[in-house]
Amino acid sequence: MSRELLLLVDALAREKNVHKETVFGALEMAIASATKKGFSDEVEVRVAIDRDTGDFESFRRWQVVADDAVESPLHQIALTEAKTQHGEDIAVEDFIEEQLEPIEFGRIGAQAAKQVILQRIRDAEREQLLQDFLGRNEKLVTGTIKRIERGNAIVEAGRVEAILPRDQMILKENLRVGDRVRAYLLKVERAIRGPQLVLSRTAPQFISELFRLEVPEIEEGLLEIKSAARDPGIRAKIAVHTNDKRIDPIGTCVGMRGSRVQAVTQELGGERVDIVLWSADPAQFVIGALAPAEVTSILVDEDKHSMDVVVDEENLAIAIGRSGQNVRLASELTGWTINLMSEAESQEKSRTESEATRQLFMEKLDVDEEVADILIQEGFSSLEEVAYVPINEMLEISSLDETTVNELRSRARDALIVQAIKSEEQAEGVDPELRSLEGMDSELAVKLATAGIKTRDDLGDLAVDDLLEIAAIDSERAKDLIMKARAHWFAE
Repeated sequence: MSRELLLLVDALAREKNVHKETVFGALEMAIASATKKGFSDEVEVRVAIDRDTGDFESFRRWQVVADDAVESPLHQIALTEAKTQHGEDIAVEDFIEEQLEPIEFGRIGAQAAKQVILQRIRDAEREQLLQDFLGRNEKLVTGTIKRIERGNAIVEAGRVEAILPRDQMILKENLRVGDRVRAYLLKVERAIRGPQLVLSRTAPQFISELFRLEVPEIEEGLLEIKSAARDPGIRAKIAVHTNDKRIDPIGTCVGMRGSRVQAVTQELGGERVDIVLWSADPAQFVIGALAPAEVTSILVDEDKHSMDVVVDEENLAIAIGRSGQNVRLASELTGWTINLMSEAESQEKSRTESEATRQLFMEKLDVDEEVADILIQEGFSSLEEVAYVPINEMLEISSLDETTVNELRSRARDALIVQAIKSEEQAEGVDPELRSLEGMDSELAVKLATAGIKTRDDLGDLAVDDLLEIAAIDSERAKDLIMKARAHWFAE
């Protein structure tokens, strides 16, 4: 029987294109499973097959644990008892074994053993195919739709199967069994039956890889796609850049008579693609991303990672786009929050902010309107700036003498100290877990406390719009904070 077992291993390894060691492992598992059936309890059994002769041995095994840590006598043995039986060189986490009478191979439930072996080999074969595929580092997957399961397409790419979920298909896309389809390898999920390739036709990376396919200069490293944003099936924007001054990045991606961009558009179901020049200057990048709208002026707020972009009335609708599509894609492409406004809205906002700053200075610094306006005209917009901007810069203000400057700085610092003490008082009662939440700061914690939000659960119960009303933060930060506040719900 030993010779027959070796022949079986050799035949299965060649037929399934897997290593012999994998087949031996499957056989050992099948024999161990059959051996366990001879016990009334669920014991642990190890089987070792001699790779040269085909003979096998079976062992029952126990793991050595500390004397007070034995929870399952069927699988564990106390350290003292193990040393008594097997010698002093035994240590915790070692295994001790007791040889069992080998069962006849022919007595294994033949059909059950065969199923165990074949399933193990199928899993190993599938794992090997996937590892070979992943080893090629291919981002684009081309295959044929083999079947549709609950709206998800199962794609056969060579000998590998992947899943294209319904929510990763382009809107109104009607894919059918037998269709050839191309998609981006979004992720590899670890499932019970092994790794599962998950594809996407809506991911921004998909359009980047399609351009890589159509534009040789990208593959050669002469041209780079810096970012991409999509409204799948409708419109997309990509940002391109080159360090080679001989290359026109936009023209290169468009191609002769638009051939390259048209090939991408056809693959994406008619999705319109705007090609934008990337710039290291965020303001210039945003101006390009809002094309075809023309920007009148732009104000960058580094702290909030946002920009106030002013366009004239004629360009406002173009800049916003249908249902806000143009500005939304431009924001995703650049990574900046873009606040579009007309000239009139900009002036009104500036007037409102100046009035608020004027009132702040008059109240906290105890100065009249004239002094407050001087500070505003010189670019001061907060108490922190008045208190901590280098004194030399303030002394350059011709309307203020040195005594006045020192007095203003002293009053600003006193006001900030009072404000900090008040903030600490307002933040009393806030759960430490909320304060320590990643992305939380003292200022935001105070605003939340004032609104009655004092625990992670309170924050988790909020919608993004609710949080935006409480605190002037960008929507991405608000969304991230709420998800982190809710994280412990799912962990529990």
